[in-house]
Amino acid sequence: MNKLTSTIFFIACSYLITPVELVQASTSHAKKHHAHKTSVNKPMTASWYGAEFHGKRTANGEKFNMYGMTAAHKSLPLSSYVEVTNLKNHRSIVVRINDRGPFHSSRSMDLSLAAAKELGMNGPTPIAINPVASNQISTQANRNKLNKRG
Repeated sequence: MNKLTSTIFFIACSYLITPVELVQASTSHAKKHHAHKTSVNKPMTASWYGAEFHGKRTANGEKFNMYGMTAAHKSLPLSSYVEVTNLKNHRSIVVRINDRGPFHSSRSMDLSLAAAKELGMNGPTPIAINPVASNQISTQANRNKLNKRG
């Protein structure tokens, strides 16, 4: 096709497809192709790490504290908060992602020793992960404190 025919064809097509349809198409495409990449809300396996790494630098630069409520994850944003639920006993806690890992294909998350104890973990454990909005963090932290007392 020559340039004039190509131009006319392009203009004709642009009248057939409105910008709204293009946005809707790109949004549905993004949802389809990015939904499988997120690991949130899918059952996964977690383990814990402690004394061997205590005091060493984490991926975000702070020192690892095995008594803190933190976790390592391969792709969740550093310094984000997630609710982790033990699918065996349904205990839930909120942890901050401060490190990368685990480096074992069979596991999705490594929790600090304290977080693992709060969840009642005894070895690799099936978990669910849900993101926590910043306005929910203090509410969940207070719930964790109340659960410890009771």
